[in-house]
Amino acid sequence: MNVGPVKEELQNKYPDKNVVVNNTGEIICEISPGKEESVAIAVIDKSLPHFHKVTTETYEVIKGKLDLYCDGIKHTLNVGDKFVVNPGSIHYAEGKETWIKCFSKPGWSPKDHFLAKG
Repeated sequence: MNVGPVKEELQNKYPDKNVVVNNTGEIICEISPGKEESVAIAVIDKSLPHFHKVTTETYEVIKGKLDLYCDGIKHTLNVGDKFVVNPGSIHYAEGKETWIKCFSKPGWSPKDHFLAKG
């Protein structure tokens, strides 16, 4: 991923929002953080397998193509496609600077983000 230009584009589109660059192949921009629900934009090359005990996530592709692996099943998503990831489902995603909007309910929290062992 070409981190510099992607980060700059996120900062230009969403000024004053928190942009986090993960060394795992993801850049995340917190659009609307909150306890009840949250919205983030993620630009993904590859995310690590993980799960949430409480949070339901809805992924919506807004640019590119995403291969979303959920409980071992590959789902290919294109622009406009949505996929709901329920609590307890081990999931990760692969793309090529693929932009997604991620809706989390309740709002995303590091306390409910667990890396899958394996």
